[in-house]
Amino acid sequence: MEPADAALADAHRHEWGPVLAATVRVTRDLDLAEECVQDAYAQALATWRTDGVPTRPGGWLTTAARRRALDRLRHEEVAVRALPLLVTDEAVDAAPDATADSDLLALVFTCCHPALAEPARVALTLRLLGGLTTFQIAKAFLVPEPTMAARITRAKKKIAAARVPYRVPGPAELPERLDAVLTVVHLVLTTGHTAPDGDDLVRPDLVGRALDLARLLRARFPDEPAVAGLLALAVLTEARRETRVGPDGALTLLADQDRSRWDAGMIVEGTLLAREAMGRSDRATVSRHALLGAIAAVHAEAPSSAATDWAEIVGLYDLLLERWPSPVVALNRAVAVGFAEGPDAGLAALEPLAAEPRLASYHYLAAARAEFLRRAGRDDEAALAASEALLLAGNATERAFLAARARG
Repeated sequence: MEPADAALADAHRHEWGPVLAATVRVTRDLDLAEECVQDAYAQALATWRTDGVPTRPGGWLTTAARRRALDRLRHEEVAVRALPLLVTDEAVDAAPDATADSDLLALVFTCCHPALAEPARVALTLRLLGGLTTFQIAKAFLVPEPTMAARITRAKKKIAAARVPYRVPGPAELPERLDAVLTVVHLVLTTGHTAPDGDDLVRPDLVGRALDLARLLRARFPDEPAVAGLLALAVLTEARRETRVGPDGALTLLADQDRSRWDAGMIVEGTLLAREAMGRSDRATVSRHALLGAIAAVHAEAPSSAATDWAEIVGLYDLLLERWPSPVVALNRAVAVGFAEGPDAGLAALEPLAAEPRLASYHYLAAARAEFLRRAGRDDEAALAASEALLLAGNATERAFLAARARG
């Protein structure tokens, strides 16, 4: 790959969200901003091959995209179409030192406006912030791709019709807005933690973007337990990223990871954040993000898989199911039961989930059955379940692992 091509690919992974956020401030039109950013990336490919890669690729792309936007807005037809859409907060717009971080947060909160249904808020932000494809977002939501494409289109139109302001909300608006934003960051994190398709298990760009956003939210909202909990989850996820695949690129399960290679500083940071999030809450008020951070902290503090307090994890998942009655949470709880009480108990907890339609194409259900069947000594059934999971998995690293399990 040529240096310019490699630099552009890296810029797409790391700069797409910030460049788009800065361009939206000019266009006040999400579709137009996307078009201008895409044009800037196309222009960069030709220019960087000839003139070399600039010192600050993100700054170059932002300038190119904003210039393209201004050119488009000079045409009356485009300007008339753009003006009724996003409303830029005058106080923010007048500040000459408006930062890229502020623009990025403004984009997230704009896409997570209450005018949109929550699934649409999350989907649109994933599309605009991380540049995820519609297929990847659909995979994260466990819905068909055409359904997700329609959802994103409707969300953009709704933002236009509602004249949604492009800014970070004030204290009075925050309670109804923050949870949707935290959901966005969590889904970016989980999509990056295990990519739904492609050759690589992890997308470090998405994990890094989620971590950056969680830190931005923490700096802006230091007293919110849910923010502390989500940051704990992001930090602890990043702390063990390097151990999730072996030197040969093969998937390494949590039980088999070399915990001495986990980032000790991040483990300390993440567990302290998790304790803070839980310490500021009681059973009636604890947030799902605080609980997710607490579950990650229990794993992180255990010196080995065998020493993990699985009973505590099951209890945390029980609370999480009260706050977030999701089939994926139920699946994760069933897995925890299997490690706490044995493979037969795990299989029993998994059994009712087989009738859950939202898990019909979710390969982790079959993969969990395969693992517990293997642990129970039912090798032929385990191989069959692994084959079923293999048919549903899209990530090449996971597929290689499941293929080996299917072969017994």
